[in-house]
Amino acid sequence: MEVFELLAPCHFGLEAVLKREIEDLGYEVSRVEDGRVTFLGDAEGICQANLFLRTAERVLLQAGRFRAVTFEELFEGIRAIPWEQYLPRDSKFWVTKATSVKSRLFSPSDIQSIVKKAVVERLKQVYHVNWFSEEGAQYPIRITFLKDEAVVGIDTSGVSLHKRGYRKLASKAPITETLAAALIMLTPWKQDRILVDPFCGCGTFPIEAAMMAAHIAPGMNRSFMAEAWTNLIPKKQWYEAVTEAGDLMDDTVCTDIQGYDIDPAMVKAARENAREAGVDHMIHFQARPVSGLNHPKKYGFVITNPPYGERLEEKEALPELYREIGQAFGRLDSWSMYLISGYEEAEHYIGRKADKNRKIYNGMLKTYFYQYMGPKPPGRRQNL
Repeated sequence: MEVFELLAPCHFGLEAVLKREIEDLGYEVSRVEDGRVTFLGDAEGICQANLFLRTAERVLLQAGRFRAVTFEELFEGIRAIPWEQYLPRDSKFWVTKATSVKSRLFSPSDIQSIVKKAVVERLKQVYHVNWFSEEGAQYPIRITFLKDEAVVGIDTSGVSLHKRGYRKLASKAPITETLAAALIMLTPWKQDRILVDPFCGCGTFPIEAAMMAAHIAPGMNRSFMAEAWTNLIPKKQWYEAVTEAGDLMDDTVCTDIQGYDIDPAMVKAARENAREAGVDHMIHFQARPVSGLNHPKKYGFVITNPPYGERLEEKEALPELYREIGQAFGRLDSWSMYLISGYEEAEHYIGRKADKNRKIYNGMLKTYFYQYMGPKPPGRRQNL
């Protein structure tokens, strides 16, 4: 079966997490760059990557990579790609997105127009037609420029992979499912350890943790653009991948995962989202302020995304809120806390410097993942 170069974009700062995921699936990583990981995979790899990767934003089939500093070079570079290997005669293809960073070609609309024209020119010569009906399967094309290097991919995912299909209701500033999963993976949390999110909002952290504990593939409840690409991926590959995902799932696992929020409406939304994800029986949700956070057991985890104070009226309340976070954490015996925040005074008001922090871009917003590491439970070192 033909091997492709596949490209998986991710949040900036989380490339190592995605690389580990890809390697754990059994695929060879060929390149790691800012915000994306390239790996080798066949048709089965496209199916598995879409179904099983928790931290990738989407999976692209890389069609070409070349340098271009003029629109003529861009046109020729695109036309040189063997598009007929990917796009059937009746395919619907368009340039869904173009981005440019530190490159001489920087106009997205011009880049999109030239790429489309070059693809059409190539296919006209190959298929000996002057017009395409574009009534068949859809093949969205994406192109990114970085320092004058163009990377061209065809989007196998369609809707971004962070949309698992379970989040019907969201808070006003939700963390994406892919980012939440990646942050959990950056901690030593395992399913036999307590996990509490005192700012759970619509429940993303607890739900993603429960899905990990139950080995529920993140793509189980959604579809993908490449399911219609029968010229490249036999239907049976998708059936086999879904069957494998079903065989791996075990939602009878015992967990202690809790989500709290001060807003009862958010707690209700979180419960509904957990129900959609099939993990509502694994999570305890409750309306409770962070000041009420406590737990009698030791060695638990707080993993949370508290308010950053993007609005002025919210910013005024942040010092007291982060003091309460610090006080609540101080009452927990031998716990660890992992907290993502864009609030620059977070450590000051928590009252303790983090053992580690990691810069992560949440969209365009620079945030830090503050890591307060508690002691390891005795006799469990092999699990951490």
